[in-house]
Amino acid sequence: MTVPEQDAAPSAPQVVSSFLEQRKEQIAQRWADAPLFRSVFTVSLDEAVEACKAVVDALSEVAVSGRLEDTRAPGYAPVRDQLGRMTQSRARTGSTPAQIADEVAALRAPVIELLRDEFPDPAAPQAQECVLALTLLLGTLRLVVLETALDANTELIERQRQQLLEVATPVIKLWEGTVAVPLIGTLDSARAQGVMESLLEAIVDQRARYAILDITGVPTVDSLVAQHLMKTVAAVRLMGAECIVSGIRPAIAQTIVQLGIDLGSVLTRASLSDALAYALGKQGIEVSRSDAAVSAR
Repeated sequence: MTVPEQDAAPSAPQVVSSFLEQRKEQIAQRWADAPLFRSVFTVSLDEAVEACKAVVDALSEVAVSGRLEDTRAPGYAPVRDQLGRMTQSRARTGSTPAQIADEVAALRAPVIELLRDEFPDPAAPQAQECVLALTLLLGTLRLVVLETALDANTELIERQRQQLLEVATPVIKLWEGTVAVPLIGTLDSARAQGVMESLLEAIVDQRARYAILDITGVPTVDSLVAQHLMKTVAAVRLMGAECIVSGIRPAIAQTIVQLGIDLGSVLTRASLSDALAYALGKQGIEVSRSDAAVSAR
Protein backbone atom coordinates (compact mmCIF):
# COMPACT_ATOMS: atom_id res chain seq x y z
CA MET A 1 0.00 0.00 0.00
CA THR A 2 1.35 3.37 -1.02
CA VAL A 3 0.86 6.19 1.40
CA PRO A 4 0.11 9.51 -0.31
CA GLU A 5 3.01 11.91 0.00
CA GLN A 6 0.85 14.60 1.57
CA ASP A 7 -0.17 12.19 4.34
CA ALA A 8 3.40 11.12 5.16
CA ALA A 9 4.54 13.08 8.22
CA PRO A 10 8.23 13.20 9.08
CA SER A 11 9.28 11.11 12.08
CA ALA A 12 10.43 12.72 15.30
CA PRO A 13 14.13 11.93 14.62
CA GLN A 14 13.82 13.53 11.17
CA VAL A 15 12.25 16.64 12.66
CA VAL A 16 15.04 16.80 15.23
CA SER A 17 17.66 16.42 12.49
CA SER A 18 16.15 19.30 10.50
CA PHE A 19 15.89 21.42 13.63
CA LEU A 20 19.57 20.87 14.46
CA GLU A 21 20.60 21.85 10.95
CA GLN A 22 18.47 24.99 10.89
CA ARG A 23 19.35 26.15 14.40
CA LYS A 24 23.00 25.08 14.37
CA GLU A 25 24.36 28.61 14.69
CA GLN A 26 22.10 29.47 17.64
CA ILE A 27 22.85 26.20 19.41
CA ALA A 28 26.60 26.64 18.87
CA GLN A 29 26.50 30.18 20.26
CA ARG A 30 24.73 28.97 23.42
CA TRP A 31 26.97 25.94 23.87
CA ALA A 32 30.16 27.95 23.35
CA ASP A 33 29.65 29.58 26.76
CA ALA A 34 29.14 26.22 28.50
CA PRO A 35 31.97 25.01 30.80
CA LEU A 36 32.69 21.97 28.59
CA PHE A 37 33.78 24.17 25.68
CA ARG A 38 34.91 27.40 27.35
CA SER A 39 37.30 25.54 29.68
CA VAL A 40 39.07 24.06 26.65
CA PHE A 41 38.86 26.90 24.12
CA THR A 42 39.94 29.64 26.52
CA VAL A 43 41.52 31.95 23.93
CA SER A 44 39.12 32.09 21.01
CA LEU A 45 35.34 32.06 21.22
CA ASP A 46 35.23 31.36 17.49
CA GLU A 47 37.08 28.09 18.01
CA ALA A 48 34.56 27.07 20.65
CA VAL A 49 31.68 27.90 18.30
CA GLU A 50 33.20 25.85 15.47
CA ALA A 51 33.71 22.91 17.83
CA CYS A 52 30.07 23.17 18.88
CA LYS A 53 28.93 23.21 15.26
CA ALA A 54 30.84 20.01 14.59
CA VAL A 55 29.02 18.33 17.47
CA VAL A 56 25.63 19.62 16.24
CA ASP A 57 26.38 18.27 12.75
CA ALA A 58 27.20 14.87 14.23
CA LEU A 59 23.95 14.83 16.22
CA SER A 60 21.96 15.77 13.14
CA GLU A 61 23.52 12.91 11.18
CA VAL A 62 22.76 10.43 13.97
CA ALA A 63 19.19 11.71 14.26
CA VAL A 64 18.41 11.30 10.58
CA SER A 65 19.69 7.72 10.75
CA GLY A 66 17.22 6.98 13.55
CA ARG A 67 19.93 5.41 15.77
CA LEU A 68 19.29 7.75 18.68
CA GLU A 69 20.57 5.40 21.39
CA ASP A 70 23.50 3.86 19.51
CA THR A 71 26.86 5.12 20.78
CA ARG A 72 28.52 3.45 17.77
CA ALA A 73 26.43 5.28 15.18
CA PRO A 74 28.67 6.48 12.31
CA GLY A 75 27.66 10.08 12.90
CA TYR A 76 29.72 10.22 16.09
CA ALA A 77 32.96 9.23 14.34
CA PRO A 78 33.94 12.75 13.19
CA VAL A 79 33.68 14.21 16.69
CA ARG A 80 35.17 11.35 18.73
CA ASP A 81 38.72 12.61 18.18
CA GLN A 82 37.70 16.15 19.05
CA LEU A 83 35.78 14.99 22.11
CA GLY A 84 38.79 12.89 23.06
CA ARG A 85 41.11 15.91 22.96
CA MET A 86 38.63 17.96 24.94
CA THR A 87 38.12 15.34 27.64
CA GLN A 88 41.88 14.78 27.90
CA SER A 89 42.30 18.52 28.42
CA ARG A 90 39.60 18.48 31.09
CA ALA A 91 41.15 15.43 32.76
CA ARG A 92 44.54 17.17 32.95
CA THR A 93 42.90 20.02 34.87
CA GLY A 94 41.54 17.55 37.42
CA SER A 95 38.00 16.96 36.11
CA THR A 96 36.63 13.47 36.65
CA PRO A 97 34.65 11.56 33.99
CA ALA A 98 31.51 12.09 36.09
CA GLN A 99 32.06 15.87 36.14
CA ILE A 100 32.62 15.92 32.38
CA ALA A 101 29.45 13.88 31.86
CA ASP A 102 27.53 16.39 33.97
CA GLU A 103 28.87 19.21 31.80
CA VAL A 104 27.54 17.41 28.73
CA ALA A 105 24.17 16.94 30.44
CA ALA A 106 24.05 20.72 30.97
CA LEU A 107 24.01 21.18 27.17
CA ARG A 108 20.53 19.72 26.98
CA ALA A 109 18.46 22.54 28.50
CA PRO A 110 19.25 25.32 25.97
CA VAL A 111 18.64 22.98 23.01
CA ILE A 112 15.34 21.66 24.40
CA GLU A 113 14.23 25.25 24.95
CA LEU A 114 14.95 26.14 21.33
CA LEU A 115 13.13 23.04 20.11
CA ARG A 116 9.99 23.81 22.13
CA ASP A 117 9.89 27.27 20.58
CA GLU A 118 9.55 25.60 17.17
CA PHE A 119 6.04 24.38 18.02
CA PRO A 120 2.92 26.56 18.42
CA ASP A 121 1.83 24.18 21.18
CA PRO A 122 4.83 22.69 23.07
CA ALA A 123 2.43 20.29 24.80
CA ALA A 124 1.20 18.76 21.52
CA PRO A 125 1.98 15.05 20.98
CA GLN A 126 4.37 15.71 18.08
CA ALA A 127 6.27 18.29 20.12
CA GLN A 128 6.56 15.86 23.02
CA GLU A 129 7.82 13.11 20.70
CA CYS A 130 10.47 15.40 19.27
CA VAL A 131 11.59 16.54 22.73
CA LEU A 132 11.88 12.88 23.77
CA ALA A 133 13.89 12.07 20.63
CA LEU A 134 16.25 14.99 21.27
CA THR A 135 16.58 14.00 24.93
CA LEU A 136 17.56 10.46 23.92
CA LEU A 137 20.05 11.83 21.39
CA LEU A 138 21.75 14.09 23.92
CA GLY A 139 21.75 11.28 26.46
CA THR A 140 23.64 9.14 23.96
CA LEU A 141 26.09 11.99 23.38
CA ARG A 142 26.67 12.02 27.15
CA LEU A 143 27.50 8.31 27.04
CA VAL A 144 29.87 8.84 24.11
CA VAL A 145 31.70 11.59 26.00
CA LEU A 146 31.81 9.47 29.15
CA GLU A 147 33.33 6.55 27.23
CA THR A 148 35.87 8.90 25.66
CA ALA A 149 36.72 10.41 29.05
CA LEU A 150 37.22 6.99 30.60
CA ASP A 151 39.47 5.96 27.70
CA ALA A 152 41.45 9.18 28.09
CA ASN A 153 41.80 8.59 31.84
CA THR A 154 42.95 5.02 31.24
CA GLU A 155 45.64 6.24 28.83
CA LEU A 156 46.70 8.95 31.29
CA ILE A 157 46.90 6.47 34.17
CA GLU A 158 48.96 4.07 32.05
CA ARG A 159 51.39 6.86 31.09
CA GLN A 160 51.70 7.91 34.73
CA ARG A 161 52.26 4.29 35.77
CA GLN A 162 55.08 3.96 33.24
CA GLN A 163 56.60 7.23 34.43
CA LEU A 164 56.41 6.09 38.05
CA LEU A 165 58.09 2.81 37.14
CA GLU A 166 60.89 4.72 35.45
CA VAL A 167 61.29 7.05 38.43
CA ALA A 168 61.03 4.21 40.96
CA THR A 169 63.68 2.09 39.23
CA PRO A 170 66.44 4.42 38.04
CA VAL A 171 69.66 2.94 36.69
CA ILE A 172 72.64 4.84 38.11
CA LYS A 173 76.14 4.91 36.69
CA LEU A 174 78.38 4.51 39.75
CA TRP A 175 81.69 4.23 37.96
CA GLU A 176 83.05 3.62 34.52
CA GLY A 177 81.77 0.15 33.62
CA THR A 178 79.58 -0.16 36.74
CA VAL A 179 75.85 0.55 37.02
CA ALA A 180 73.36 0.00 39.83
CA VAL A 181 69.61 -0.19 40.40
CA PRO A 182 68.49 0.71 43.94
CA LEU A 183 65.15 -1.04 44.42
CA ILE A 184 62.66 0.50 46.85
CA GLY A 185 59.23 -0.89 47.71
CA THR A 186 57.37 -3.96 46.54
CA LEU A 187 58.69 -5.76 43.48
CA ASP A 188 55.87 -7.20 41.34
CA SER A 189 56.00 -8.79 37.89
CA ALA A 190 55.40 -5.57 35.94
CA ARG A 191 58.01 -3.62 37.88
CA ALA A 192 60.50 -6.50 37.71
CA GLN A 193 60.15 -6.54 33.93
CA GLY A 194 60.76 -2.79 33.84
CA VAL A 195 63.85 -3.17 36.04
CA MET A 196 65.25 -5.86 33.76
CA GLU A 197 64.65 -3.85 30.58
CA SER A 198 66.12 -0.65 32.03
CA LEU A 199 69.16 -2.45 33.43
CA LEU A 200 69.90 -4.32 30.19
CA GLU A 201 69.59 -1.10 28.18
CA ALA A 202 71.97 0.65 30.59
CA ILE A 203 74.49 -2.19 30.30
CA VAL A 204 74.52 -1.74 26.53
CA ASP A 205 74.57 2.08 26.62
CA GLN A 206 77.26 2.31 29.32
CA ARG A 207 79.17 -0.79 28.17
CA ALA A 208 79.00 -1.89 31.78
CA ARG A 209 80.79 -4.99 32.98
CA TYR A 210 79.20 -4.96 36.44
CA ALA A 211 75.57 -4.43 37.43
CA ILE A 212 74.46 -4.06 41.05
CA LEU A 213 70.91 -4.83 42.22
CA ASP A 214 70.52 -3.21 45.60
CA ILE A 215 67.47 -4.49 47.54
CA THR A 216 68.06 -2.55 50.75
CA GLY A 217 64.73 -0.78 50.24
CA VAL A 218 62.72 -3.93 49.46
CA PRO A 219 60.66 -4.71 52.60
CA THR A 220 60.11 -8.42 51.99
CA VAL A 221 61.41 -11.13 49.73
CA ASP A 222 59.19 -14.06 48.80
CA SER A 223 59.56 -16.78 46.19
CA LEU A 224 58.15 -14.50 43.47
CA VAL A 225 60.61 -11.69 44.21
CA ALA A 226 63.46 -14.21 44.33
CA GLN A 227 62.44 -15.56 40.92
CA HIS A 228 62.47 -12.04 39.51
CA LEU A 229 65.95 -11.47 40.90
CA MET A 230 67.22 -14.76 39.47
CA LYS A 231 65.81 -13.93 36.03
CA THR A 232 67.42 -10.49 36.10
CA VAL A 233 70.77 -11.96 37.14
CA ALA A 234 70.56 -14.52 34.32
CA ALA A 235 69.67 -11.82 31.76
CA VAL A 236 72.60 -9.65 32.89
CA ARG A 237 74.97 -12.60 32.49
CA LEU A 238 73.67 -13.21 28.97
CA MET A 239 74.64 -9.62 28.20
CA GLY A 240 78.22 -10.41 29.22
CA ALA A 241 78.15 -8.53 32.53
CA GLU A 242 78.42 -9.73 36.13
CA CYS A 243 75.47 -9.10 38.46
CA ILE A 244 75.84 -8.43 42.17
CA VAL A 245 72.90 -8.41 44.60
CA SER A 246 73.44 -6.18 47.62
CA GLY A 247 71.46 -5.09 50.66
CA ILE A 248 70.30 -8.50 51.87
CA ARG A 249 69.37 -7.77 55.47
CA PRO A 250 69.38 -10.49 58.19
CA ALA A 251 65.58 -10.82 58.21
CA ILE A 252 65.49 -11.24 54.43
CA ALA A 253 68.35 -13.75 54.57
CA GLN A 254 66.38 -15.83 57.08
CA THR A 255 63.27 -15.67 54.90
CA ILE A 256 65.22 -16.86 51.85
CA VAL A 257 66.61 -19.80 53.82
CA GLN A 258 63.16 -20.70 55.21
CA LEU A 259 61.65 -20.63 51.73
CA GLY A 260 64.36 -22.95 50.49
CA ILE A 261 65.38 -20.53 47.75
CA ASP A 262 68.80 -21.31 46.29
CA LEU A 263 70.77 -18.15 45.60
CA GLY A 264 74.05 -20.02 45.67
CA SER A 265 74.89 -19.05 42.11
CA VAL A 266 74.21 -15.36 42.78
CA LEU A 267 77.03 -13.09 43.88
CA THR A 268 75.89 -11.15 46.96
CA ARG A 269 77.27 -8.40 49.16
CA ALA A 270 75.94 -6.93 52.41
CA SER A 271 75.67 -3.33 51.20
CA LEU A 272 75.81 -1.22 48.07
CA SER A 273 79.22 0.14 49.08
CA ASP A 274 80.57 -3.40 49.45
CA ALA A 275 79.20 -4.31 46.03
CA LEU A 276 80.79 -1.22 44.50
CA ALA A 277 84.11 -1.98 46.20
CA TYR A 278 83.98 -5.50 44.75
CA ALA A 279 83.25 -4.23 41.23
CA LEU A 280 86.02 -1.64 41.42
CA GLY A 281 88.45 -4.20 42.79
CA LYS A 282 87.73 -6.54 39.90
CA GLN A 283 88.66 -3.67 37.60
CA GLY A 284 91.97 -3.15 39.36
CA ILE A 285 90.88 -0.11 41.34
CA GLU A 286 91.90 -0.23 45.00
CA VAL A 287 89.41 1.19 47.53
CA SER A 288 90.72 2.46 50.87
CA ARG A 289 89.31 4.51 53.73
CA SER A 290 90.21 8.19 53.81
CA ASP A 291 92.25 9.61 56.71
CA ALA A 292 89.20 11.53 57.88
CA ALA A 293 87.16 8.32 58.10
CA VAL A 294 89.94 6.57 60.04
CA SER A 295 90.31 9.54 62.46
CA ALA A 296 86.56 9.60 63.04
CA ARG A 297 86.72 6.10 64.37
